[in-house]
Amino acid sequence: MIPSPFEYVKVRSVDEALSALAEHGEDAKFLAGGHSLLPIMKLRLSVPSTLVDISGITDLSYVRVEGDQVAIGALTRHHELERSDVARAEVSILPHVAGRVGDPQVRHRGTIGGTVAHSDPASDLPTALLALDGTVVVQGPGGRREIPVTEFWLGFFETALAPDELVIEVRVPRTGADGWGYEKFTRRENDWPIVAAAAVQGRVALANMAGAVVRATATEEALARGASIAEAAALADQGTSPGSDMHGDAEYRRHLARLLTRRALERAAA
Repeated sequence: MIPSPFEYVKVRSVDEALSALAEHGEDAKFLAGGHSLLPIMKLRLSVPSTLVDISGITDLSYVRVEGDQVAIGALTRHHELERSDVARAEVSILPHVAGRVGDPQVRHRGTIGGTVAHSDPASDLPTALLALDGTVVVQGPGGRREIPVTEFWLGFFETALAPDELVIEVRVPRTGADGWGYEKFTRRENDWPIVAAAAVQGRVALANMAGAVVRATATEEALARGASIAEAAALADQGTSPGSDMHGDAEYRRHLARLLTRRALERAAA
């Protein structure tokens, strides 16, 4: 299908982006890599009146250490995160997961800020960020604010981001050599996961088990009580609400959540 007509505005700074958004109103959308937004525009699930192209804001592309955290600019592309020496040394789950997103075309155009703001419950990187207990930094007319990832994704395509704000950075703790695990099940390697599980330091996050990526809180609580990996993983689907589609029904997804959580935890403990 063909998207509805729209205006196009190119900006070179965060201030220009926010000014353009204020000028064009709530029907304007930011465009970075475009691999999340353009497909839903073609289906007319999103019909913005204006696209504000922020891909030229070079100041928002970086991966660097800041104190006990790793800061990642919102316009850092997946392949840049995958190849980052800083990320590999300080938070190695992220380059691993970034390397499993879609295909090379998607990884070379898609940005971490775009996938965070899109809030697709089947997204790889948000699942890892949730397990890392990261923070999303946003900026609007009132300045910057930090939103914990546990409070950022509210539902399908819904976030805590205000209509006049822009994601500018993601921050995650430096995990160093601590173990982690990431497991996903797909029909084909470059597909969205039917279910995915990320495990980091006793935290577990799941993709495609609710309207947004979610933490497997029953599993985390069981681990904190001293339960075995098998016992804790058996609780992974508790409190989730998976849907059913052509790829699998809800019960199949619950089975996958338990299985992949066990595998992710075993890898993290290895």
